[in-house]
Amino acid sequence: MSTTYFEDSPPLWVPTNPRWTPSENLRRLINYKHGLNLKDYHDLHKYSVEDYAFWLDLWEYLGIISSVPPKTITAEGYIPEVPLWFPEARLNYAENMLARRDDAICITAGGENGVVIDYSYRQLRDMVRQMSRAMRNYGVTKGDRVAAIVNNTVTAVVICLATASIGGIFSSTATDMGTQGVLDRYRQIKPKLVFAETEVAYAGKHINLLPKITEVFRDLRNFGLQQAITLPSLISGKEIVVPDSILLSKFLAKDDGRELIFEQLPFNQPLFILYSSGTSGPPKCIVHSAGGVLLQGKKEMRLHMAMEADDTYFQFTTTGWMMWTFMLTGLAAGVRVVLYDGSPFYPDIRKYLKFIGDQRVTMLGTSPRFLAEVQGKGIKPLELASFEALKTMCVTGAVLTSPMFRWTQQAFGEKVQLASTSGGTDICTGFVSGCSSLPVYAGEIQAKSLGMKVEVWDPSGNNIEHTGTAGELVCTRPHPSLPVKFWGDDSGAKFRDAYYSTYPGIWRQGDFMVINPKTKGLMILGRSDGVLNPSGVRFGSGEIYSVLEEFTSVIEDSLCVGQRRAQDKDERVLLFLKMREGRKLDDKLVREIKDAIRKALSTRHVPAFVLQVEDIPYTVNGKRIEIAVKQIVSGSNLKPSGTVANPESLKLYYKYRDLGTPEPVASVKAKL
Repeated sequence: MSTTYFEDSPPLWVPTNPRWTPSENLRRLINYKHGLNLKDYHDLHKYSVEDYAFWLDLWEYLGIISSVPPKTITAEGYIPEVPLWFPEARLNYAENMLARRDDAICITAGGENGVVIDYSYRQLRDMVRQMSRAMRNYGVTKGDRVAAIVNNTVTAVVICLATASIGGIFSSTATDMGTQGVLDRYRQIKPKLVFAETEVAYAGKHINLLPKITEVFRDLRNFGLQQAITLPSLISGKEIVVPDSILLSKFLAKDDGRELIFEQLPFNQPLFILYSSGTSGPPKCIVHSAGGVLLQGKKEMRLHMAMEADDTYFQFTTTGWMMWTFMLTGLAAGVRVVLYDGSPFYPDIRKYLKFIGDQRVTMLGTSPRFLAEVQGKGIKPLELASFEALKTMCVTGAVLTSPMFRWTQQAFGEKVQLASTSGGTDICTGFVSGCSSLPVYAGEIQAKSLGMKVEVWDPSGNNIEHTGTAGELVCTRPHPSLPVKFWGDDSGAKFRDAYYSTYPGIWRQGDFMVINPKTKGLMILGRSDGVLNPSGVRFGSGEIYSVLEEFTSVIEDSLCVGQRRAQDKDERVLLFLKMREGRKLDDKLVREIKDAIRKALSTRHVPAFVLQVEDIPYTVNGKRIEIAVKQIVSGSNLKPSGTVANPESLKLYYKYRDLGTPEPVASVKAKL
């Protein structure tokens, strides 16, 4: 079924000088170098996914630092679907991050306590040198895993870059992850060193981590842990003694004063281990290469977001999200990176927005959920700060709906490019992204990322992107940021089952997407494994969330899932609503919501039930948990993993398994 997903309306934003954007500069360089006649971004993208020479062009354009330059582009990898990239090249990720050695500010660290500290490139390099020398003297060598349970601070960056300088493999989790969630991850990868916070603050609350990290340290001793290191309290600055560990100051005392050495390593050398959500089982340990993360991240920064040296990039993230890893690449692009430790809502969201303006942020990375909170509270950002320096807003983590596009553009100013993006932990970059040489249309991601051969396929494996019909997001050609492997999956069987089982040999991302044949813009409609399918009509939850934007004054949050039970002929759609304080869901509001969905989409999109719940489950990275709720209401019993930020919320949904035929909401609530 083809649905009208797109609006026939003028663009929200157009570039003022599209001919002199970075992607246009690259297009002209490639034309000159290869004698081509690429006319625009779309021609450039076509070239980038048809000729692997593009990746060499990109290497040169971005100025990747290496001791041995690339010659051969690909060689045979450990499985056919994942080639070995640039086999002769030798480089170091940390060396690229620390290329600048001057006194310009490279990191600004702030947080809810109001304290702001600047660090220069020279300072950061010396901090990494000290940490790296200490690690070496504690026996860390190439391939060793170094793990961290850390907040988003300069210390976390230093630990990561020091590990990279040696050729170690770094993995981090945020401090709000539960003990079991941490162990589910770190037991698998068996780190040699673990760094951990002892006390942190969030939303004005002091959080004692000692019981958690004590248990983690003790447990991991059975899995090869050689040394645990505790970090000073982020509240008092004092060092706290924890059994069977050493203080950071004692660890750093192993610094022998020698120079920082950047081990020269293959492009495919493992560097980061990230994790699948694992909301209903053990997370997969996704191993990413140093070269892939570097090349793709710098490409996104420089070409898609048009970041230049001395720009300022602020990405709100925790160390447990792939956006933290992505954010670090800003250092390689020469930009100032702003770290924020704490809640954007404490002491007040207005203070947080003013901080962004005061720091003269040029690119702000945020999420639809945050923007919805600002809108729902009736806040007008331009009354708090001028945002004079802000050029780009990079929005990711969930679907950014058309109404939210419009509100954000109006709220932050017409000159700001609103770049909605989508990629994932699986590739640590974007499949679809912004483009500073193309216009922005409400509800649409601007373009396919360079080098990413993204297509929309139907269940039979046909490319349907030119029809305006929604289907699976697939990537039909390898790229350098494909994962190296899953940790512990040396045969590649689990890896292939995760990404290549639906369409043999073709990467399936698990997103439901549609492309506008007129503008070539893209729209992510939700996770394809959570696609709603009542009576054979397939659509994404994002379509429902888009309609609900007009009810933000009364609805705080929502979750839309399908319910499949043996006694039902078809799947039916359940819409759960968390109401704003003091508001209740009644029959009148249910009718208004259903009428709005019917009018905006179709009668077949209208949920069978609209129900009020006390809480919506989220991962610790701020993503709605649709799949687990779908499984619960369809009859499964789930044990929440440590990746669920509010695991108690999942218990709220078991009572909705036995809903009968749709009735008025008052009747349903009375039964429950």
